[in-house]
Amino acid sequence: MSSIEWGEFKLNELFNIERGTRFIKSKRKSGKIPLVTAGEQNQGVAEFIAYDDELKIYENHLTIDMFCNCFYRNYKFLCDDNILVLLPKIDIGNKSLLFMTSAINKDKTKFGYEKQYRQKSFAEHKIKLPITASGEIDFEFMESFVAELEAERVAELEAYLAAASLKDYELTADELTALSKFENYNWGEFRIGDLFDSSNGNFDIQKSHINDKGYFVVTAGETNNGILGKSDIEARIFEANTITIDMFGFVFFRQFEYKMVTHARVFSLKPKFKTTHKQGLFLASLFKHLKTKFGYDNMCSWAKIKDDKIQLPINKDGNIDFEFMNNFIKAIKKLVIKDVVLYTDNKIKATKSIVSSNQ
Repeated sequence: MSSIEWGEFKLNELFNIERGTRFIKSKRKSGKIPLVTAGEQNQGVAEFIAYDDELKIYENHLTIDMFCNCFYRNYKFLCDDNILVLLPKIDIGNKSLLFMTSAINKDKTKFGYEKQYRQKSFAEHKIKLPITASGEIDFEFMESFVAELEAERVAELEAYLAAASLKDYELTADELTALSKFENYNWGEFRIGDLFDSSNGNFDIQKSHINDKGYFVVTAGETNNGILGKSDIEARIFEANTITIDMFGFVFFRQFEYKMVTHARVFSLKPKFKTTHKQGLFLASLFKHLKTKFGYDNMCSWAKIKDDKIQLPINKDGNIDFEFMNNFIKAIKKLVIKDVVLYTDNKIKATKSIVSSNQ
């Protein structure tokens, strides 16, 4: 990369744009086509809906939202009117499109609610791209660079899966039983306040205190699992293997020690019983409904939920069945890992030929 020559190009020299269609929620029907809207969460995919004649289906295009979040979408998708779809004026390979996505995203800090990315922004937007000796865009370099980068990352993922003993995705008899009996298992009702103790932070950690040192700091929000960053500012440290809930009802199990802000009304739940990582994940999943119940107009708090009840699997003695919870989460992790393992295997096979041809 250090020896590559770079040139500056206007986006409107490379792409035409189309704006998505305004499509009110009441008209949307559940389906299989991703609906792209503004935001980074889930790459801006808000939901999956059925095709409607009012919306145009796109495929293999870049999208830019009002915050200048750019994504390459190699699948069929629909989009609302906050989205600009970039239509190449020339033939551009998918890896070059990925490269351009990174170049566009470098300008995200210039946009937000007060200054939104619109058609005028696109017309003025310039990005830097690698060029050949003759000054033309070096698409061959971009294609090979992204291919090698993919191969490197996939190889790292494969090594991690092997080192962490995650390549074994075969389900045991106990795990199969937990999956098959989940819906019809014995469940008991438990008061949240009887299961957990709640506590709050003791110092209002601000963004200015984030310095990438010390402990992770938890704040309100779903992005990055509510992690603001790291700080070594003096503040209360919460135990690992606990659960955090914020004012919007976003819930996360924390396997690590952490600190919390106080201005965002985040609180920590410590189980009154010893829990494993897998049991903690199971418990946290039981609170996922809170994000549909709380928001700015009705903020979540310990006082509001401590008398609520949740259902937990129970054994024949009526006690919480922690073994069942363990086996169920192990089964779910293996089902997910299976897809990741198969993906890495297929991706490595597909990229080896590209990498070897460029050596």
